[in-house]
Amino acid sequence: MADTIAIANGAYRTAPRRVSWWARAFPGAVFYWREIGIVWRAAMKAKRGRYDSKDWADSSLEILRALESVGVEFEITGLEHIQNCRGPCLIVANHMSTLETMVLPSVVEPIKRSTFVVKRQLVEYPIFKHVMRSSDPIAISQTDPRGDFKLMMTGGEQRLARGVSVIVFPEGRRAAKFRPQNFNSIGVKLARRAAVPVIPLALYTGAWGIGSLIPDFGKIDPAKKVRFRFAPPIHIDGKGTQENQAVIDFIEDSLAQWAAEDQALTDA
Repeated sequence: MADTIAIANGAYRTAPRRVSWWARAFPGAVFYWREIGIVWRAAMKAKRGRYDSKDWADSSLEILRALESVGVEFEITGLEHIQNCRGPCLIVANHMSTLETMVLPSVVEPIKRSTFVVKRQLVEYPIFKHVMRSSDPIAISQTDPRGDFKLMMTGGEQRLARGVSVIVFPEGRRAAKFRPQNFNSIGVKLARRAAVPVIPLALYTGAWGIGSLIPDFGKIDPAKKVRFRFAPPIHIDGKGTQENQAVIDFIEDSLAQWAAEDQALTDA
């Protein structure tokens, strides 16, 4: 795939497009059929050791386009903060669904080489593990807090030292509702230790729901606009308590604004 998202003034918005009758009637079936094919092709290439950073961004963009093809709209703002940030950074975000893990590489990777902090199961999943491993993620257990902290600090410093930015979801697990009490300061602590800035990222990705039987295969709801908003870099001073609170406030304020916008559309 040759194209990338078209960024204008630090933003990307889905252009008006025609959605087929089948996609409107069965968005989940149409999308997941395409997604499975995208992941399969990527995994087979990664398994042969021929899957690089550009391939990862391309596959991710195919997922974004597949979502747009069934009517999901994207609004991504604040990309100038990544473009203007010199060197690697910590991107710290809330975690709503599978969507951000699948789509963020298409947004970030063309600007900055990056990887994720992920749960260990993602690098063990059949087929998908080949794709995930190719990005050299930091895989944590989510069952051993002390061991996970040490692994993230060591692994994060190593990657940042190589110029690779790290994307972390401090909540750990996906949740449809943001709960600040579950948003730990591990991202800020890593940024402080590695002497790199934090870029807060607020996400609203409810268009790809959390499945009741298989979490990764939830309802696809094109009525819910997908929103990513990046904030200006924050440099950590001292213990980072205030900076972590600033990240939380940014996410809460963004989610509240988007909820109000959606309610206004519903009431109109």
